[in-house]
Amino acid sequence: MHKPLLAALIALSITQVTQATELVTEKAKLTVSTVTSGLKHPWGMTFLPDGRMLVTERNGGLLLLSADGKTKTVLQGLPDIEARGQGGLLDVVLSPDFSRDNTLYISFSEPGEGGSSTAVAKAELAGDTLKNVSTLFSQQPKVDSRHHFGSRLVFDKAGNLFITLGDRGSQRVEAQNLANHIGTVIRVTTEGAAAPGNPFAANPAAKAEIWSYGHRNIQGAALHPQTGALWTHEHGPQGGDEINIAQSGKNYGWPVITYGEEYGGGNIGKTAQDGLEQPLHYWLPSIAPSGMLFYTADNIASWKNNMLVGSLKFGQLVRLELSNDKVSHEERIMIGQRVRDIEQGPDGAVYLLTDSSDGQILRLTPVQ
Repeated sequence: MHKPLLAALIALSITQVTQATELVTEKAKLTVSTVTSGLKHPWGMTFLPDGRMLVTERNGGLLLLSADGKTKTVLQGLPDIEARGQGGLLDVVLSPDFSRDNTLYISFSEPGEGGSSTAVAKAELAGDTLKNVSTLFSQQPKVDSRHHFGSRLVFDKAGNLFITLGDRGSQRVEAQNLANHIGTVIRVTTEGAAAPGNPFAANPAAKAEIWSYGHRNIQGAALHPQTGALWTHEHGPQGGDEINIAQSGKNYGWPVITYGEEYGGGNIGKTAQDGLEQPLHYWLPSIAPSGMLFYTADNIASWKNNMLVGSLKFGQLVRLELSNDKVSHEERIMIGQRVRDIEQGPDGAVYLLTDSSDGQILRLTPVQ
């Protein structure tokens, strides 16, 4: 890379992967190594306590990878999955008590009468098979749509499960209707019941599982490591991708308020209205965010306590510095591939999951 170009990119807080797999960012010089490749549109990943990895493929494959990424085992026993459009096998997380119960949770597009919806199943990992598989939640209603499944899974500090859901593309006005699960964050127990303390549990006209509503399509979610609050980001339409703190009972406005517009132009709603939450941060134009991580390790010391967000549209890793629940600085780091998910490994490295027909797991570590 020519030095003038490199200097210009750094000045713009946009950095580029070099041919030598060295990544020069504002605060760290990193080595990018490929852990594995050949993944078919992977969507979510998580680490087992022994360093092995679980990876979902949108077409319905759940893979168990060795710690070095060289061995892939296809797990058997998945529920019925409709792999169509943006739907398929989506996120995967471990039970907070995985070392005791070997239980994992997966989100997927579930076929049924009327179309499909985002569902979550729990299962026991036994060798190369899932056992005791049961569906604990299914978004209602089912819709004949290929779009906006949401689908990130996050456990809160009490052991309840947050599930992020989309508006299914064609149902956006229903994101303001508490009588269904469209465009919501829900919070359930590990058995699928509405979690204790949910804000609408006493409202007979509302779904008791709902935590927050007025969302478009949340594909990034993580607990803040100090406060325990759920941070999310969601896709806007043409512009207006948002970062929010999803608080109990709050309405985040879609589609009444948005900083985006109709595809091809034209207003959707206003940008503000009393009683509707403003985003903490938004992107114009859209970056198509997916995956979210609060980085807490010492491996890349200058990134500690920063938020990392993947960009599908621009093939970037977005690093955000935070101050009092506000974004104080943003750096765009060019990866050159669609970044679907981000995880912190047990070694403190940052792992990126790239979305393509030859998807990869990339590992970011400091240059030695």
